[in-house]
Amino acid sequence: FRFPFSLEMESSVCMDGTPAAYHLDRGSGAGNKSWIVNLEGGGWCNNARTCRFRTRTHHGSSNFMERQIIFTGIMSASSAENPDFYNWNRVKIRYCDSASFAGDAFDKGTGLYFRGQRIWEEAIRHLLSIGMASADRALLTGCSAGGLAAILHCDQFGAFFAGRSTTVKCLADAGLFLDAVDVSGGRSLRSYYGDIVAMQGVAPHLPPTCTDHLDATSCFFPQNIIDNIKTPIFLLNAAYDVWQIEESLAPSKADPSRAWRACKFNRSACNASQINFLQDFREQMVASVRGFSGSKSNGLFINSCFAHCQSELPATWNGTPTIQNKRIAKSVGDWYFGRAEVKAIDCPYPCDNTCRNII
Repeated sequence: FRFPFSLEMESSVCMDGTPAAYHLDRGSGAGNKSWIVNLEGGGWCNNARTCRFRTRTHHGSSNFMERQIIFTGIMSASSAENPDFYNWNRVKIRYCDSASFAGDAFDKGTGLYFRGQRIWEEAIRHLLSIGMASADRALLTGCSAGGLAAILHCDQFGAFFAGRSTTVKCLADAGLFLDAVDVSGGRSLRSYYGDIVAMQGVAPHLPPTCTDHLDATSCFFPQNIIDNIKTPIFLLNAAYDVWQIEESLAPSKADPSRAWRACKFNRSACNASQINFLQDFREQMVASVRGFSGSKSNGLFINSCFAHCQSELPATWNGTPTIQNKRIAKSVGDWYFGRAEVKAIDCPYPCDNTCRNII
């Protein structure tokens, strides 16, 4: 449990103008000079109505944030649950901007602040000032919208340690959101991301190695970024990511006949053609990391589970699923500390009986 410390800088505010915040659990012993910075996830908003709604939750206002939260999985202080990182300084930066910490805009009409990029930069500068500058090791992590944020900000994180001997790496859990065709033949997620990028002023903060040849919306998709990230990064993702199945592949708007309604919430209700559609989605995910996996410094764990976010749940982080009998915690630790190269891609569903499927 750790209290959030407000970032009082005037510009790093949540959507309603309240101060951004983070939670910190200090490291000890051998982990005293090692830091995990975790970017909280929690979806996005793409218009005034949905963003205004979020200001009445902890995703848009620090007024609604818990004073204390429990750190679990990769954030846990238990050596049994989290053998490689339990004694590190562990930080969770709360998510209240709704654009994966990447926007910088103010909407006069609604009075909403979109200051994710400033929250990110000021939080990291603050952490550097309270000890992270002398870190031997640093790891940027996040899950879902936070996983996307870890991808978008990975090289920026590395740049904060330029000229130092710090080992800097990134882990993106369930952040590999694909620019995929939905069940109606449209691109629901692309349309949604386009709204976010435009409304929140995201474009200037996207990786220039992408925006120098692609439009800003394309550069909010990891598949167009990951090959050019210089900082070592580990991608942990379920090949049948349930958020993407429900919100990108078969959202209600793309499925007016409700043919996918049962399947998207219960894999055993899918017919053969629906399973084939999902297998094609897995193929797209595997193809999207082909170039990325060619780098020796990168890591990969893509399992054939119906899941979303696996690094912060104790059962999935250091229990099951496994690929070739290796747990996620061991895979990430081996990669981070250079004990082994980790490029694990599971066989297609339904071959993996170690999954903790959530649909």
